[in-house]
Amino acid sequence: MEVFQLTTIVDASGHLHLDIPTHLAPGQVNIVVVRNPVASDKTQKSDYDFSDLAGKLVWEGDALTMQKVLRDEW
Repeated sequence: MEVFQLTTIVDASGHLHLDIPTHLAPGQVNIVVVRNPVASDKTQKSDYDFSDLAGKLVWEGDALTMQKVLRDEW
């Protein structure tokens, strides 16, 4: 069994044309098609919005000193 994954275009009449070269011998084969529409890059929005978290964390201390302490532990 071989699995093929490709992105192709459905024409204006709604037909999907596949041209997939195989190394199969002539004869019957079972074909499984999974339709998964591709979202446009323009409409795709980030799944994560961290804007409501901005400014919520408070750090008191020197970050560089803490980094050096953590490095020295290793």
